[in-house]
Amino acid sequence: MMISKIDSQYQTDGPVFGHDSFDNHEQIVFCTDKDTGLKAIIGIHNTTLGPALGGTRMRPYKNEQEAITDVLRLSRGMTYKSAITGLNLGGGKAVIIGDPKKDKTPELMKRFAEFVHGLSGAYITAEDMGMETEDMDTIRDYTPYVTGISESRGGAGNPSPITAYGVYMGMKSAACFKYGSDVLEGKSILVEGVGHVGEALVEHLTNEGAKVMITDIDQERLKLISDRYGAAIFSGSDICALKMDIYAPCALGATINDYSASKLQADIVAGAANNQLANAAKHGQELMSRGIIYAPDFLINAGGIINVFAELEGYGRQEIMTKTKNIYNTTTKILERSRDENITPNTAAMKMANERIAQAKQPKSHTKA
Repeated sequence: MMISKIDSQYQTDGPVFGHDSFDNHEQIVFCTDKDTGLKAIIGIHNTTLGPALGGTRMRPYKNEQEAITDVLRLSRGMTYKSAITGLNLGGGKAVIIGDPKKDKTPELMKRFAEFVHGLSGAYITAEDMGMETEDMDTIRDYTPYVTGISESRGGAGNPSPITAYGVYMGMKSAACFKYGSDVLEGKSILVEGVGHVGEALVEHLTNEGAKVMITDIDQERLKLISDRYGAAIFSGSDICALKMDIYAPCALGATINDYSASKLQADIVAGAANNQLANAAKHGQELMSRGIIYAPDFLINAGGIINVFAELEGYGRQEIMTKTKNIYNTTTKILERSRDENITPNTAAMKMANERIAQAKQPKSHTKA
């Protein structure tokens, strides 16, 4: 019996194709290995502009659905991040389900590297949450499809400082748009999450004379960063109860949600976390209606991918810094477009990224000699 039509209910109710964050991803690859305990998911969103590059994140996800949500949202964001920063890359991401402090082993990283290698370059991995430069070096032993390896092995090194610099540039641009000056001295800024990127951002802000407050679930890390930079520790239970000039989410995403979008007491949201808007359309619009400037996360945190892209293109440190500094100018263009077209900054950024992708899809014209 020939089946000529797939039931529409089957097409839309599955855990992947029917997922709210599924956006016509090209590939979703599930990777498992009994011997090492590896459980990983690789998401390839779009390769129109080039191979899908994006980091690998290792976290003890509560369940597989949470991991799928993360990889779908993160890989999609990487497409737009590369497009809006002018890189010839597509969007991809990988997640490994597990506690990096307890479950990560050289054998597990080797097995993951073999899965990456099996995609023949369609996906290129890099460092993300729960991963370190030495993990990228381990992966490099088994596949060339990895960036962010140590400088001693010819790589661009840890991308976190460059990511933080890009966030800093985006924040200054947003400040200039909001206040008429990009000077952050004296501004009260809460940095939520003081991992590698968050710490580097705190350093930039402290050096400029901002009034920096920090918060993190890791109390030891929190005290360390406070002692190192003199940043005040936010000890309250509700960030939205705190009046501040700038809120910089640098940990997990979706911190701008139904509650915070309506209660947050800040002029600007500009941080390193991915997917800060729990619902991009709804919460982006709510921030805008309240006069809060939102610097799109997939733009201002693009310094990391600029850094690792250098390994593929062969440009040096000066070019990395120049490209990352340009995040300031791109942020300004997006905020101006948001104002002029009366659309949210996130929508303006998405339109700009999609325009570049659409242009790349256009057939190349050929002229006769």
